[in-house]
Amino acid sequence: MSDQQDEPKIVVDEDWKTRVRAEREAAKQATTAEDARPTGEATGEAAAGRIPPASFEVLITTFAVPALTAMGKIPDPVQGHPVVRPDLAKHYIDMLSLIEEKTKGNLTKDEAGMLDDLLHQLRMTFVTTRKEPESEKKDAPT
Repeated sequence: MSDQQDEPKIVVDEDWKTRVRAEREAAKQATTAEDARPTGEATGEAAAGRIPPASFEVLITTFAVPALTAMGKIPDPVQGHPVVRPDLAKHYIDMLSLIEEKTKGNLTKDEAGMLDDLLHQLRMTFVTTRKEPESEKKDAPT
């Protein structure tokens, strides 16, 4: 009997396994909730430094925002004030037109409608920007 008392007693702590399982489940649920968020929240991610998931909406926005910036409708992020660059705005609008032309027949109805509406609005904004009197435009200093 004294041999049994001399052997070290092994204690198995099951509590840590339970905690690890709970942490894994919480992480899994957080990932699932993140994937289920509406698209509008992806824009907030970009503002917070996170990259939004790739989508057609993000692709066309990649060209629309600089076009609006070049038309002076959004302040230039570098200079901090609106700068009107019609040549650059036209370039971005032309890039979106190229995407529309090259993807014709390959987009869903919603994607095609979104691109068509965006191009229409950008073109109308471009025309009205070009017609504004020079005194109202806020050009970069030369």
